[in-house]
Amino acid sequence: MANIFDLFKKIESTSASAAPVTHIVVGLGNIGKQYEKTRHNAGFIAIDRIAEVWGCKIDRVKFHSTVGEATFKDKRILLMKPSTLMNNSGVAIGEAAAFYKIPPENVIVLHDEISFDPGVIRIRRKGSAGGHNGLKSVIAHLSSEDFPRIKIGVGKKPTPDYDLVDWVLGKFPDADIKAISDRLDDIRLACEDIICGNIDSAMNKYSK
Repeated sequence: MANIFDLFKKIESTSASAAPVTHIVVGLGNIGKQYEKTRHNAGFIAIDRIAEVWGCKIDRVKFHSTVGEATFKDKRILLMKPSTLMNNSGVAIGEAAAFYKIPPENVIVLHDEISFDPGVIRIRRKGSAGGHNGLKSVIAHLSSEDFPRIKIGVGKKPTPDYDLVDWVLGKFPDADIKAISDRLDDIRLACEDIICGNIDSAMNKYSK
């Protein structure tokens, strides 16, 4: 009898793992040691925290990314860190979305935002790229602006003529890292609300 029970457990486990992916959560950033703790990698920092809490390892190579899978509220979710470099992020996301037949509204993008101070987050249901090259690529490859995104403040340029590339590829000072780290669980909770269909609630609770 014990063998039969073991077989049932194996069947249940196989069925659960075969459930279709329903959502993608992707952090935008650049792969490589030289980019760690840079402003452009705020999305990577956020998704690493989500993976940690959800008990998921982002360590498999697929869809021009490192990926992992997690289950939340019976939903199977793909977590992604594109390895295409920021400006071509859409290549990876578009490939994964097409493979799993995920509609844009179920693709949640976490990205840096230089218009906001560190520690400020904003949640949007959809919208334009707003000058963010990573978002431009995502919009192009999803053929849609209708995907939710969580903007993570990384601070404004110190002067208007400061080179934008130098700014976003610059390292966070310790104070800014702490300000963002203090909001990582809010970013995760916002993702959970969005996955559960409660984006309005997420915007009201966490966009501050």
